Amino acid sequence: MGKFSVMIMESPYGREKPYTALRFALTAILDGNDVTLTLMQDGIYVGLKEQNPNEYPNHLEYLESAISEGLKVIVCGVCCKSRGIKQEHLVEGAKIVGMHEIVQAVGESENHITF
Repeated sequence: MGKFSVMIMESPYGREKPYTALRFALTAILDGNDVTLTLMQDGIYVGLKEQNPNEYPNHLEYLESAISEGLKVIVCGVCCKSRGIKQEHLVEGAKIVGMHEIVQAVGESENHITF
């Protein structure tokens, strides 16, 4: 089918954009599309492996489901470094990368959407 690049730039649980982005990515994967999710700026917190929100759907459950279905997750290295986030803090399947890899993922996609 298609090749999507989805970018999350906002932190989880404050607004609905990250939740909507994860639902979009999971649905696109389940519909047979190739999807790369990029986490940038405060969006990197979506990829943390320990999340337990009280009043919101757990973003981690959507992320892990999508990864198990084939979602590729890349995380901005500069954004992580400035926030003290290391590879071991991230969910299995997420990979810290540089801007070259992010540019490549967007360039190789047929469609790009930012949340």
